[in-house]
Amino acid sequence: MTCLTTTGSIRGSGHSATSPSWLSRHGSGEIGCSSTWSSTTPLYRWVQRFTPLLIEAARPTRHLAGDRWFVDETYVKVNGIWSYVYRAVDQHGQVIDVYVSARRDIPSAHRFFTAALSFQGDPGEVITDRAPALANVIVDLVPAALHNTGQYENNRVECDHGRLKARLRPMRGLKTHRMASVVIRGHAFVQNLRRDHYELAIDPAPALRLATAFDELRSAI
Repeated sequence: MTCLTTTGSIRGSGHSATSPSWLSRHGSGEIGCSSTWSSTTPLYRWVQRFTPLLIEAARPTRHLAGDRWFVDETYVKVNGIWSYVYRAVDQHGQVIDVYVSARRDIPSAHRFFTAALSFQGDPGEVITDRAPALANVIVDLVPAALHNTGQYENNRVECDHGRLKARLRPMRGLKTHRMASVVIRGHAFVQNLRRDHYELAIDPAPALRLATAFDELRSAI
């Protein structure tokens, strides 16, 4: 496996991590790496700088989310302290949005839903657990939506958390909330590209979709 070391050298490859195509072809195919990151590594700098630009450049080609939103929180450690990750997935498997917060409360849930709704239409149904903060915000921001808190109804997003955890687990820690947000948003972006939720890389075979999409976006950033 190709991986970046703490000194910035590449193990298992003669290439340098200078482009989106390199990351998609020679890395793990995800935003992230299983080696230790430091602020001096090229891959760390690449992810922090270019992930937000790629997400923004791809935004006009993104499919609208479905009308059923599965919303839940999961946990990640940021600088050794547990933090919350709000995530929403629609019935087609598209990750609608993510938000990293130090707290699990109404203001955090409100910021998450406000950001998600600013880019997507209002859902017809929102499926969550029985967290009071989520119920409060749904009544406030999407009062017309059915709020479904049925047992096991939210399994879709809870299972989807596992893909994020699998990507974060080999890493040696997220040091700041900004870093966590960039990495987790990047993971959602790549996951959506792989699941064909963008009008990008339409013709290539699935195995080449990610590399082709990054090549198509390169001129935009």
